[in-house]
Amino acid sequence: MNIGLIYYSNTGNTRTVADKLDKKLTEKGHNVTVEEITITGDTPAQPGKFELTNIPDPGSYDAVIFGAPVQAFSLNPVMKAYMEQLPHLDEKKVAIFVTKQLPLLKVGGTGSISIMKKASESKGAKVVASEIVVWAEKKREQSIKKCVDSITNAF
Repeated sequence: MNIGLIYYSNTGNTRTVADKLDKKLTEKGHNVTVEEITITGDTPAQPGKFELTNIPDPGSYDAVIFGAPVQAFSLNPVMKAYMEQLPHLDEKKVAIFVTKQLPLLKVGGTGSISIMKKASESKGAKVVASEIVVWAEKKREQSIKKCVDSITNAF
């Protein structure tokens, strides 16, 4: 399967998970293209104070994985802006993951997943998996592994 792994990473945590997903999916025989959303402007990005400079097009993929950090208890504004301008996804399978610092999943994590899921579904996608990776946990590596395994198994 031709999978696009599209993410935004502010500190590198989301990139770390994307890299592990890329490796595992490739080992399973998928063709994975990793694309990072980039911006101009200060980081951490504030709404209205950045411009998207690399806007990956998910159209050429059979399936898409979106990854983003949580920022200030919500979806990072860069990913939010990207999701708002998504083209139609033509019933593609989509998986979603977010990375966050605080251990309570409902403090930004579930809301961020919800925003990304609604945006994907409104464009015709079928969301097949979603995961939250809590970076501050002692069990971070287990959380990353659970995310990678869950999303890999969805494809």
